[in-house]
Amino acid sequence: MSDPVRMQLLGQIGAADHVEELRSLRDQVHEQMEALLPTRPVEQFNEQLNEVHDAVIQRSVILAEAEMARLGMGSPPVPYAYILFGSGGRKEQTLSSDQDSGVVYEDPVSDSAEVKQYFEELCKLIVFHLKKVGYPPCEGNVLSSNPEWCLSLSEWGSKLDRWFKEPAWEAVRYLLIIADGRCVYGEERLLDALKDLFFTDMLNHPIIIQRMLDNTMRHKVLLGIFGQLLKEQYGVDAGSLDIKYGAYIPMVNSIRLMSIQTGIRETATLERIRMLVKAGKMSVADAALYDQAFRLFLRLRLMTKEQRANGLYANNGKLSSRKLTKEMTDELKSSLRLGKKLQRAVFKQTMGRLK
Repeated sequence: MSDPVRMQLLGQIGAADHVEELRSLRDQVHEQMEALLPTRPVEQFNEQLNEVHDAVIQRSVILAEAEMARLGMGSPPVPYAYILFGSGGRKEQTLSSDQDSGVVYEDPVSDSAEVKQYFEELCKLIVFHLKKVGYPPCEGNVLSSNPEWCLSLSEWGSKLDRWFKEPAWEAVRYLLIIADGRCVYGEERLLDALKDLFFTDMLNHPIIIQRMLDNTMRHKVLLGIFGQLLKEQYGVDAGSLDIKYGAYIPMVNSIRLMSIQTGIRETATLERIRMLVKAGKMSVADAALYDQAFRLFLRLRLMTKEQRANGLYANNGKLSSRKLTKEMTDELKSSLRLGKKLQRAVFKQTMGRLK
C-alpha cells in the first residue's frame, strides 16, 4: 500500500459516519495489507498495520460517544483513557487480532454511580461496534465492557493493591496484562498515573517478581532437545507449528519481565529491547540477535492461518510447516535457540535478584 493510498484510507476511516462504513474500510485494508505482506519489511508492515487498527478503534470510540449523546446520555462526564492490552497494547496486532481493552477515568467529584453507569454503557457500545467491524472479544473477558476493567483511577489503585497483596495466578496474569497497556484514545495522563501506581507497587512487593517469573516461563519454545521443531500432533492443525505460543509469546514474556524489573514503560517488544540496551541490562550484541529473531517471529505470526466466522476475523496462531522454505526453517530453529537462551538469561537474572 503506497503512502498516498494509506493516508487516503486513514482519512476515510477518520471520517466514517457509521459502523457499516468502518467495516467496509477495514475489509479493504485487510485485503490490501494481506497482499503486501510478502514484499514489505516486517517492522514497516507491522507499524502501518497497527496504525490502521488504531484508527479503526479510535473512530469506533468516537462513534460510540456520538451514539451515547443521541440516546440522551450526554458526553463523557469526566476525562478518560481507552486502553489496549495484549498485542494491541504492544502495537503487534496481526491482521486478525481480538479485542483486549479497558478504561481508566478520572475520579468524579460527585455522582460517581452515574459516572460509572455512563462509562459502562459507553464501553458496551464500543465493544459492540468493534465486533461489527470484525474484532472478536477477548475470550478471557479482558474487555472495557466488563465492569472489572472499566474503573476510576482510585478504583484501579485499590484493585492493583489487592492483586499485589494476594498474587494468585490470575492476579499475576492481570498485572502482566496491565504492563502492556497503551492509551489508544483519550487522556494518556490517566494511563500514566495508573502505571505510576503499578511500578510503585512493584517496588513495595518484591515477591510478585517470583510469581511473574513462574508465569513468564510457562510457555516453552517449540524446539525439541534434539533441535527438531515440535509440531502439532493432533486435530485439524496436525503438522503445523504453534508460532504464537511456541515462538512469539515466550519472547514477548521474557522481554516484558526484564522491562518491568528495569522500570521500562514502553510496551512494544522491539522498543523494549532497545530500552534494555540503553539501561545497561542487555548487551548491544545480544539485543541485535534478539531483535532479528523477534522480527522473524512477527513475520511468521503474520503468515499464520486466517479464519473468518460470523463476520469476525480470527487467527489461531498456527502455521503450516509446508509454508516454510528450508532457509526459513533453519532461520526459525536458530531464532528458537535464541528464545531458549533468553528464557535462561531471564530466569538467572530474576532469581539472582530474589536472593
